[in-house]
Amino acid sequence: MRRSIVIGCGAYLPEKAVSNEELSRRIDTSDDWIRQRTGIRQRHIAADGEFTSHLALHAARDALARAGCTAGDIDVLVLATATPDNTFPATAARVQAELGMKRGAAFDVQAVCSGFVYATSIADNMLRLGQATTALVIGAETFSRILDWSDRSTCVLFGDGAGAVVLRAAGGGGTNADRGILSTHLFSDGSGYEMLYVDGGPSTTGKSGHLRMHGREVFRHAVTRMAEAVEISLQSNNLSADDLDWVVPHQANIRIMDSMAKRLGLSREQIVVTVDRQANTSAATIPLALAAADADGRLKQGQLVSLTAMGGGFTWGSVLLRW
Repeated sequence: MRRSIVIGCGAYLPEKAVSNEELSRRIDTSDDWIRQRTGIRQRHIAADGEFTSHLALHAARDALARAGCTAGDIDVLVLATATPDNTFPATAARVQAELGMKRGAAFDVQAVCSGFVYATSIADNMLRLGQATTALVIGAETFSRILDWSDRSTCVLFGDGAGAVVLRAAGGGGTNADRGILSTHLFSDGSGYEMLYVDGGPSTTGKSGHLRMHGREVFRHAVTRMAEAVEISLQSNNLSADDLDWVVPHQANIRIMDSMAKRLGLSREQIVVTVDRQANTSAATIPLALAAADADGRLKQGQLVSLTAMGGGFTWGSVLLRW
């Protein structure tokens, strides 16, 4: 049986880090207010002229280097983003060209904060079916470009960044017998469309607009749906939360992650957290957190890891994998 194994993780954050104190000099907020409600201390903001494709390219190169691969090894590139460089072509096409990837396919996936889970599921299915052998999956965002910087309820929550993983198909024998993605699970509910959205677009206003959010509803759905997605993945593989070593959730708010962990019966120590120093980077949060946990040695071969996210749409889902 073919499985998709993570063979490399990469990350990139823009150079400019903006603290809560700096934001408090621009809008009516404070470090205490932001930390108590979100756990965020700072966020990274892309420089002028630094696009989503640039962030994605840096993260992709980092992941390829750590995987010991080149662009010539990649059969498919899937880029999750809600902030593409242009309406079209796909931002993935620009990254493909800059990497020097001459074959295969490159395309974008848009599921907002669930985008990386969706993109991973698509790449995993292609590898399982034999349509590809090696995939590059990227989550990259420049959310700072769609924020209303006068709205303190939203602008303090988000940042820019990119993360990437290299997946390779492998058989079930030898050292890979238990490794790889066990299953992926995707869900959506369009009735939540207006709970988290951008008030513009090419076919409505002709311009991108700004992010708008009904925070309480998003919070409630995020806790429930992310935990449910983890539970469904465990049940599908005849496992329980007791078998989990790590959960790498979408990094939206520390209170969401704490509530989700409590619902699953997990400790805070089993949750990989980067929201304090990176804020919510939408589709980039999970691969950035994975890269951080891989780099510091927390993730060890054979451990059971769950990825879970919820985003606008509403969309949500999970990936269960053996590291």
